[in-house]
Amino acid sequence: MTYISKELIANALALSTNQRVALVERLLESLDAPNPEINEIWAKESDARVLAYENKQVNSKPVSEVLKKYK
Repeated sequence: MTYISKELIANALALSTNQRVALVERLLESLDAPNPEINEIWAKESDARVLAYENKQVNSKPVSEVLKKYK
């Protein structure tokens, strides 16, 4: 694991709860950089799934039936 200064950790922990949440959200956003290659792969996959559904090549159920399982 990369070294993180004790001062940085202490400063982060000294923030209010709302400030820490905002910091965590910002840090997570920084890790979620777009990847054009992965986006292209997912676009093709989603198009294939929609086409399969429209051509009745996959089974589907009404959402109400699916949700009954979780009640």
